[in-house]
Amino acid sequence: MFIQMVSAPCTKQDDMRALVDNWCAEMSDRAGWLGGTYGFTDDDRFVGVVRFEDSRDCELWCQEPEAGAWWAAAEELCSGAPEIHQSGDVSIMLGGGSDTAGFVQVMHGKVGNADVLRHMTDTEMTSMLEQARPEIIGATLIFEDDGTFTETVAFTDEESARRGEATAMPDEMAAEWSSAATDVEYLDLHHPWFASHR
Repeated sequence: MFIQMVSAPCTKQDDMRALVDNWCAEMSDRAGWLGGTYGFTDDDRFVGVVRFEDSRDCELWCQEPEAGAWWAAAEELCSGAPEIHQSGDVSIMLGGGSDTAGFVQVMHGKVGNADVLRHMTDTEMTSMLEQARPEIIGATLIFEDDGTFTETVAFTDEESARRGEATAMPDEMAAEWSSAATDVEYLDLHHPWFASHR
């Protein structure tokens, strides 16, 4: 899998959503495009996390004329420069997420210990997380060559997510997380929407 996360300040939310929905409709039966998760933060930042089968599928799309036209239209709706994070170094937890999620949190930060971060998506830690935080219904995690990571976590709903945050992690998990990531930025998508390949 290859994941690309784009974020940018955007106050024209209705226009951006219409543009994204049109793009997703065009991409819905395109080979190599898997889907995406989208939303806006409280401080008017658009966030899009798009999944491709591999980097080549993303590259092929970016080379097409309509990609340039779509990107130009998106930039016109933004009030600042877009920020892009992408990688084919992907770990998946609990199937990667769900289009039924009521709340999504995107985290971006520096990798303190990549092995520990990867371990948090393996079977043992996932089983522990399912017991401790049943409102988490999936996540994707990417690592970039510059030593940063982006994790997208899907929750059943925000109320349950906030209750879960207030509950102390198991000691082992808390210790691992504190050593695994630093300078973490949290992007909360209170009203996410989704698109998937047909």
